[in-house]
Amino acid sequence: MSAGPVRRYFNMLGRETAIPGWMGNKNAEENLEDYNDEGSLKSDQSKNFVSTRVVSDDSVDFNTPVLRPDDKLNGDIDVEYQGTKRKGLGKYWAIIATGAGLFSDGYVNNGAGQAVTMLKTIYPKSDYSNNTAMSNIASIIFVGTVVGQLVFGYVADYYSRKAGMLISTVMLIVFSILCAGSWGVGMPDHPGGMFAMLTTFRALLGLGIGGEYPAGSTACAEVSQTLKSGSRNRWFIWFTNFMIDFGFVVSAFVGWLLLYICSVPTFATVGNSHGLQAAWRLLLGLGAIAPLSLFYLRLKYDESEQFKKNNFTGKKTPYWLSIKRYGPRLIVVSLIWFIYDFCTYSFSIYSSQIINSQIKTNADGVANIKTTFGWNVVFNLFYIPGSFLGGFSSDYFGPRLTLFTGTLLQGIVGFIMASQYNSLMTHIAPLVVAYGIFETLGEFGPGDNIGLVCSKTCASAIRGRYYSIAAATGKIGAFVGGYAFPAIADHYGGLDSNEGQTVLLYVSSALCVFSALLVLLLPEITQESIALEDVRFRNYLKDNGFDPDQLEGEEAMGADFGDAEVVPEPPTGRGF
Repeated sequence: MSAGPVRRYFNMLGRETAIPGWMGNKNAEENLEDYNDEGSLKSDQSKNFVSTRVVSDDSVDFNTPVLRPDDKLNGDIDVEYQGTKRKGLGKYWAIIATGAGLFSDGYVNNGAGQAVTMLKTIYPKSDYSNNTAMSNIASIIFVGTVVGQLVFGYVADYYSRKAGMLISTVMLIVFSILCAGSWGVGMPDHPGGMFAMLTTFRALLGLGIGGEYPAGSTACAEVSQTLKSGSRNRWFIWFTNFMIDFGFVVSAFVGWLLLYICSVPTFATVGNSHGLQAAWRLLLGLGAIAPLSLFYLRLKYDESEQFKKNNFTGKKTPYWLSIKRYGPRLIVVSLIWFIYDFCTYSFSIYSSQIINSQIKTNADGVANIKTTFGWNVVFNLFYIPGSFLGGFSSDYFGPRLTLFTGTLLQGIVGFIMASQYNSLMTHIAPLVVAYGIFETLGEFGPGDNIGLVCSKTCASAIRGRYYSIAAATGKIGAFVGGYAFPAIADHYGGLDSNEGQTVLLYVSSALCVFSALLVLLLPEITQESIALEDVRFRNYLKDNGFDPDQLEGEEAMGADFGDAEVVPEPPTGRGF
């Protein structure tokens, strides 16, 4: 590893796997000899490519856009970028306040899978499994999330990020509690009314979760610009995707622990399910704690300067110009997110069932529910190393290369698992480890970086709506996967069969490889991409006859760069 590491990952893998010129690469003719061992452009090649760095009075570097020949400011459009001037730990508290709300997403969605397993044990097939209740309760939250993402995307751009975060926080608290208290006429003998109420409340809970994406995540991306260059990506990742994964782990552990606290029988059945009724209600109700703990921090949150100076609050948005500029890359980002959520959330919802099919049963054919939930905790722990290390890789190798590498490796590992699946099925331990590696690669690549890529490939003025469309497309993938996974498996013996699970692996692996190819179409992303996109967008609007002064919010953007230092930057141009 002394070669820096491995010559900066093969000189940034040929400048991030450059695509041919006819697919949009303006620099396809450049050779790797033009770059040093660290993957940077040699000094004699970089003299025409400069960025301006503004150093504030509190010694925090606030990076301005990289100014290249095709990005020079036109006419009288002069832009200064300054991050929100938060001192000391204030910068990190702002990151926590904006991004950590996504913990609820992971907790609620993984908790749904465990609650489904408990409800199937409590109620006979005539009341539960033979109707659509299971699929509705497990998947309906995605419908609410999609609607919430689209609505709050507009709120975050047109009003404020803070307003969106506060509203979504209140919804998460209220509807988590109401889900836990669901009841219906004829209970407990006739649970149909309770299923209907639980389904309704979970859809409304999804609205709150949906608000976390365009409001919380976009604010988190903008706040991360106040951090030192070279560490911004990891902090965004650790308080967005890592929080989702941490929510998965916590909900899995809480579900397992509640089985013991509520004295649930080891081999619980319909007639012997003491304690399960309390366990699933507590599991869902405890989901209110996380958003409740963030409410005060969000009340004290101050909007970032990046958003204050670049927004369309109360003004008409040039939608057609925005679509022409950002439409192609939005399609690519949305497709990658769709594939990621299709595979990841579907596996998480049905992981208990998949593992349960491998647990030894008693003489009556009943599986040990505590062992099943215990293995589910182990299964979810594999999310953590991938999402944590992916943050470092994103800063060191860049989001695009990390995304490409993680997605491609996940597909390769999935194909290997599928080809050896019958061997893996002989013992539960190698099965869970193999699934865990498959999932941790997914978190290392697309899990960590798709939200980061989405937040850094558009201008601040439309970031909420741009992010909401991509994230909503991902949730549609999760919703489709929640129905498609069991439907596909049913044609090959069902989710409990080896053949059914093998087919699902083949499908997921093929989609991962396709997703890796889509990554090649993404634009280059740097530590200064957020500010750079704001410059480009203002210039683009000016060139197309739209007054860029309408972007100015609480205070106009100045023209004074102060004492600036010139920093070499390699050229870009790949992708959309």
